Amino acid sequence: SSYYIAYSTVSDLVFQVNSFVGAFHDAVILYAIALNESLADNISISNGSEITKRMWNRTFTGITGNVSIDENGDRNADYSLLDMDPNTGKFRVVANYFGNYKQYEQVAGEEIFWAGGRKEPPPDTPQCGFDGSKCPPEEPFPLYVIVIIVLGSIIILVLIISFLVYRHIKLEAELAEMNWRVKWEDILFGSPGKNKKLERQGSRMSLNRRNSYHSSCSGDTIAAHLNNENRQLFTKTGYYKGAIVAIKTIVRTNITLHKPLLLEIKGIKDLQNDHIVRFVGACIDPPNQCIITEYCPKGSLQDVLENDEIKLDWMFRYSIMQDIVRGMAYLHSSEIKSHGKLKSTNCVVDSRFVVKVTDFGLHHLRKTDEDPDDETFATYQKMLWTAPELLRMAQRPHEGTQKGDVYSFGIICQEIVYRNGVFYLQNLDFTPKEIIEKVKNAIKPHFRPTMETFDCPTDELAGVIKKCWAEDPADRPDFQMLKGQIRKLNRDGDKGNILDNLLSRMEQYANNLEALVAERTADYLEEKRKAEDLLYSMLPRSVAVQLIKGESVMAETYEHVTIYFSDICGFTALSAESTAMQVSRLAYTHVISDYSFTPNLLVLLLPGSVCAGVVGLKMPRYCLFGDTVNTASRMESNGEALKIHVSPQTKDILDTFGTFNLVLRGEVEMKGKGVQTTYWLLGETPPYNATPVTSHGIL
Repeated sequence: SSYYIAYSTVSDLVFQVNSFVGAFHDAVILYAIALNESLADNISISNGSEITKRMWNRTFTGITGNVSIDENGDRNADYSLLDMDPNTGKFRVVANYFGNYKQYEQVAGEEIFWAGGRKEPPPDTPQCGFDGSKCPPEEPFPLYVIVIIVLGSIIILVLIISFLVYRHIKLEAELAEMNWRVKWEDILFGSPGKNKKLERQGSRMSLNRRNSYHSSCSGDTIAAHLNNENRQLFTKTGYYKGAIVAIKTIVRTNITLHKPLLLEIKGIKDLQNDHIVRFVGACIDPPNQCIITEYCPKGSLQDVLENDEIKLDWMFRYSIMQDIVRGMAYLHSSEIKSHGKLKSTNCVVDSRFVVKVTDFGLHHLRKTDEDPDDETFATYQKMLWTAPELLRMAQRPHEGTQKGDVYSFGIICQEIVYRNGVFYLQNLDFTPKEIIEKVKNAIKPHFRPTMETFDCPTDELAGVIKKCWAEDPADRPDFQMLKGQIRKLNRDGDKGNILDNLLSRMEQYANNLEALVAERTADYLEEKRKAEDLLYSMLPRSVAVQLIKGESVMAETYEHVTIYFSDICGFTALSAESTAMQVSRLAYTHVISDYSFTPNLLVLLLPGSVCAGVVGLKMPRYCLFGDTVNTASRMESNGEALKIHVSPQTKDILDTFGTFNLVLRGEVEMKGKGVQTTYWLLGETPPYNATPVTSHGIL
């Protein structure tokens, strides 16, 4: 907003002048006063500092009133304080400040409306000051408060110690209880209730089609028999407390129940996860020493992959990978920390097609003396899932490493992708020993099984597998990362097990089928509508409706109709001079306005009687029959451009209206009709206040 002041001239006329103009005027006056004094004291006009000093501590009367400059060269100006009235929304002057007197005066009857409904302004400094120096001194805690704090701390400390002691006593009691221990007599073999000898039944674990004489699967002492080219193994099964269990024999001559072993067994028994084989117990009574676990009737993952009768789509394969990842992620986050022997034979499938990880932990119970000179086929075959950094160790740790488990998972994923056995090499044939030697060598490129991106549904899967078997363990992801990556790949089945995913997929397929049917139905209805519209444009609606319903259309005779013929003069000659494509483009052009040409139309009108009917079933055509049609065709061929050719019968009908202008053309020779008298229809002159004439049907 601009403020204005009034001043008068010698003519005593008063003008409204902007306040800034007045301030400029007073500034010039102040400079002139200081300049005059400087010249009077023989000070050069270029000495700005001396001139400036004569402006300070000065008061004079200017056009804006009294002008007062303090010792710092600042003007002591007068100000008005404006406050908005909350009722009217307008600003009003509530106080004035006079710079010359440094005095603040409130306007009588006016008050300031402070925010929050306060009656006074907020303090200009915090309660404790800006540096906290004004805070009152803190009072010391009362004695009773100190006593309460000390007693509370002692009570909490006693509770913590008591809890730790209780846990220790409970742990010792659980270790001493040994509820995991199973007596051999409590295991029933065969049908429940019948104590039969050991039978070969349950999970079949097939070996690779190589000349092996020893099993690399989970059961080291289970029976084996030869079936065609495969050597197949059957795990021992039995019944314990009414449930079927898997039994794995322990090759140990002496088992000492020391505390590390008891803690390890307790940790294994406490594991509870849908993708971890549940530990039931162990029998340590010689000579029947064995580990008893949950039984999975579908066999090992290797069995499933090598069974060509089992069709695995990519949703199933992703679900298998995801089950393994979930089980291993849980295992790595537990006290077990790592598996050490992860392979497709140590991943089993239960009756619900859930993949579970087995043969982990219990290293004090399983540990046997390995013969470093054992170079059999089976020994090297069991090492195909082992990470290269572990292969290079002279004495590999039985518990393995977490990064080594990730490498083993990558090898299993390659098995799942190709279903051609462990460490499949396309167009290459190496023995397990040769493969192990090549993997141990750190020469680049590092030796790995075949993995082509075009063999995977997505490039991401191939990338994940290659990261899992990276040479540097630090470059391999952990199972928590793999869980998110596999879930991202398995968008359609990231929840539930394979069977649940199958049911979900079937439901999704049904929903997709319903949506597809609805979409196809909509497309069909749209095409049906287009066909009907086309039919309605080609045939009378009543005839089209009969054809749509599949009814036969009976021919009809019309006593009085008017036949309309039209022709574009010169089109025949134009078509003869043009190619078929040029004629087609001309006929289907949509930009008629771009052509500066008006076609010469030839029009004919002829009344008479005709017989109309539909000819044909696959391609129905509405046809007119009768002498009237032939006569109209002859008259059209004898017409002239830009004229309407009519017959005497048409003239008689038009004369009844009394508004049409016709002129005699004369006698015209027509083929097959002889000499005919015809007329030209020039136009229509409607009478004054004529009522509209109803439309006349034209065929």
